[in-house]
Amino acid sequence: MSWQLMLTGPAGEPRPFVMPQIMFSGAVQDRAREATEFYMSLFDDAGFGTVVEYPQASGTAGAGSIMFAEFHIGEQWFSMMDSNVAHRFGFTPGVSLEVRCTDQDEIDRLWGALSAVPEAEQCGWLVDRYGVSWQIVPDNADELLARPGAFERMMHMKKLVIADF
Repeated sequence: MSWQLMLTGPAGEPRPFVMPQIMFSGAVQDRAREATEFYMSLFDDAGFGTVVEYPQASGTAGAGSIMFAEFHIGEQWFSMMDSNVAHRFGFTPGVSLEVRCTDQDEIDRLWGALSAVPEAEQCGWLVDRYGVSWQIVPDNADELLARPGAFERMMHMKKLVIADF
């Protein structure tokens, strides 16, 4: 886990104190905008905030790629960027984005749209086409897991199926 500290103007639109930062590098270099537009297309209340592009190529970042941008899905804000430095790391399941779904239809829709690495699927976890890990879980996961034998059944699931708890 790394941290990026930023000073913002107090007259600007309010942001949360902590915002996850998603940095695109390596195999997904210069795909931050593409990924963010894809993520935002999956949710009703989503949009961009500030977007700052590299005006010219800088290190590993191409001209027009994202130097810094912020976006929201619902009330959750994220920031993202295309790295201009080569890194020996990429996304891992050590950090994932969790989406709480209201019903099986929403689980199925998001799973179908996001899952791109079948061998990474387990217990509601998936990896998308950019390498970002997600957890797609029902809103009432705590209630479902309280049922006798539910944890053992979940351990055999890839996508979570509410009726199978």
